[in-house]
Amino acid sequence: MAHDRQMKVQKTDEEWRRILTPEQYHVTREHGTERAFTGPYWDNKREGLYRCVACGRPLFSSETKYDSGTGWPSFYAPVDKDAVTLHEDKSLLMTRTEVRCADCDAHLGHVFNDGPEPTGLRYCMNGHALKFDER
Repeated sequence: MAHDRQMKVQKTDEEWRRILTPEQYHVTREHGTERAFTGPYWDNKREGLYRCVACGRPLFSSETKYDSGTGWPSFYAPVDKDAVTLHEDKSLLMTRTEVRCADCDAHLGHVFNDGPEPTGLRYCMNGHALKFDER
């Protein structure tokens, strides 16, 4: 049976707390941000696939990862246009574009217009929102 991308992954708060670490829960369910240079994968150079830590959806490839110097895993594009959704974020007295997992609405990070070619975008992700499958 094919995976139906229209079906959202929905769990209760209690279920999310059971399957995620406290750090993962804070980032993905409470829209938290880990401190720069402290989360997993910010300096990972291995080849592979980055998935949503909450539901496993493929999000980013190591082929689009680059060192942004920010202390967070940064990518210039998701694996496909439907992997993430973008939302206006007016917290912290500024307007930013929040990035969420398309399947479970997990908060992943933010996207900025200061990335490298070919997209010019920097998907600045929290390492605690990702799990890495080495190729």
